Amino acid sequence: MNYWLVKSEPFKYSWEQFNKDGRTFWDGVRNYQARNNLKAMKEGDLVMFYHSNEGKHVVGIAKVVKEFYQDPTTEDTNWVVVDLAPVETLKNPVTLETIKNDPFLKDISLVRQGRLSVMPLKQNEFDRIIELGS
Repeated sequence: MNYWLVKSEPFKYSWEQFNKDGRTFWDGVRNYQARNNLKAMKEGDLVMFYHSNEGKHVVGIAKVVKEFYQDPTTEDTNWVVVDLAPVETLKNPVTLETIKNDPFLKDISLVRQGRLSVMPLKQNEFDRIIELGS
């Protein structure tokens, strides 16, 4: 299993809306590195859901329920989506500040490549964020 983090601005697509929808395709990715990360996602992989810009915190866990396919919002074949479904809301959202101040997470992609919208996590990084959110 692989572990990931995806970002969404809550005013565009929030964790609350994601839970109401029960499933969504993750679209709007227009960065090649982020696109390659989408292509690497496998069904069953776990994904942290991060609210960017407003809040700046990890709020929940999702899972990949369908591997990559053509982004239906564009005819440009360079772009893909995956389907995600919510799994669990974190008891306590984990802020970017908390992540930056945790010595165990100081090298996480969220800190090193802050603008990247889809990024891999190591299992121990994923587990640490879960621990902080419990």
